[in-house]
Amino acid sequence: MEGSEIVQLMYLADLFKLLGDKTRLTIMALLYVQSLCVRDLVEILQVSQPSVSQHLAKLRIQGLVKETRQGAWVFYSINSEHMPIVKMILDQMPDMQHTIKTVQNEQVKAAY
Repeated sequence: MEGSEIVQLMYLADLFKLLGDKTRLTIMALLYVQSLCVRDLVEILQVSQPSVSQHLAKLRIQGLVKETRQGAWVFYSINSEHMPIVKMILDQMPDMQHTIKTVQNEQVKAAY
């Protein structure tokens, strides 16, 4: 095997290992629908804020997600640079649109 083939195999092994975690894969599927903040992900996933933040950090370090500041909030989204292989994986995931809408509707109701 050539050096570039080994690097490619190592990259794919790391990617699949990272996405092999159910929570991280779910986060990616959610972010595939739209950008979300940690608070949204905590409510959808029903896990602690530190847990969500740790998963996002791992995804960000690998370059799979990026963050955008909007005032006091940080929103996470898919980093399109890695989209070809990630898109193939995420296209096989269930559509998370309904899950996101349900949580957002509950947040609106709770605000009143």
